Amino acid sequence: MTRALEGITVVAVEQAVAAPYTSSRLADAGARVIKVERPEGDFARNYDELVQGQSAYFVWLNRGKESICLDLTLEEDRAVLDAMVANADVFIQNLKPGSISKLGFGSADLRKRFPRLITCDISGFGDVGVYSHLKAYDLIVQAETGLCAITGTAHGPARVGVSVCDISAGMTALNSILQALFKRERTGEGASIQVSLFDAIADWMNVPVLQYDYSKYHTARAGVNHPSLAPYGAYRCADGKDVIFSVQNDREWVNFCEKFLQEPDLTRRSGFADNMERLRNRGVLDKTITAHFAQISSDEAMSQLEAAGLAYGRLNQIEDLSTHPHLRRVTVCTPGGDIDVIAPASIVNGERVPTFRPVPARGAHSEALRHEYGNLLQKQLDAASSAIGDAST
Repeated sequence: MTRALEGITVVAVEQAVAAPYTSSRLADAGARVIKVERPEGDFARNYDELVQGQSAYFVWLNRGKESICLDLTLEEDRAVLDAMVANADVFIQNLKPGSISKLGFGSADLRKRFPRLITCDISGFGDVGVYSHLKAYDLIVQAETGLCAITGTAHGPARVGVSVCDISAGMTALNSILQALFKRERTGEGASIQVSLFDAIADWMNVPVLQYDYSKYHTARAGVNHPSLAPYGAYRCADGKDVIFSVQNDREWVNFCEKFLQEPDLTRRSGFADNMERLRNRGVLDKTITAHFAQISSDEAMSQLEAAGLAYGRLNQIEDLSTHPHLRRVTVCTPGGDIDVIAPASIVNGERVPTFRPVPARGAHSEALRHEYGNLLQKQLDAASSAIGDAST
């Protein structure tokens, strides 16, 4: 099956999560992705050893790439990278702020040299501003953006359980690169893209910020409850299992009271008429709801909620997701053996179980890539020398 980005070459001087997320999705779409690693490799290779002796992060985010190890402090290795960039469509990097420019591969310079090139710089806080010089990782940005402040319970803040800032930045960069590729098809011009973890997740924080800016409303940490809608959360059933359900509008509130709680008068009771009133009186309302859930099993609760036309779900553990009947997986070859990973969300042309290229070992393609781009570099030098000779005659 032909992939949409076949024929596109991506060079990624990348590490950790955000940039590898972006380039992995480009590789999934058929692009040739050359991953440039330090001689010791991407440090994400050593985050853990829990997947057949390999890092879960690394095998998730690096399928379908070619790996070359370069020491960019050496002129000969910078020449190899330069030859790769000269023949690339996209250049991605997420090194420490300022590092790539010191090495001679800053986006502004590359765009002057290669007008069709799309460059993408991913950083913690961007290229300008008082924090732009700082290194930043996911938890730091979760804290800086206030995400931790609205995550957790009344007892204290918490980290979102996955690297949400990295993933958000990677998704944002991917979207911008795809837009730039589409625009280049029409104009012939590349683009310079900057994405920061801070900006990516700050955008996701618009609702609590807008609520504060215009009404001084403080989003409370609500545990496994929705901070802005009530009732919407997890409730313990008679069998000890938790069920989550949601009331999104007045119609669902009426159905919930009449068909699930069997208390139609509750919809007219003072303090429960609309969502804002229910939020203010959530403690009182929850006593009634909790008492009803405690009398029935989780299967009974879900059956009744479905009959009432309400959305519901289970408060699953990781082992429940691992065996979830709705979960799609794909098999990916890695240096440690085949592994089954969760499939990407998009289903294109009905292909529910796509096939992907392997995860590379550290430097697996170094020799071949050095040969390929060394030859290209030599041809370019020969052509330049020939042009000079022709001009002199």
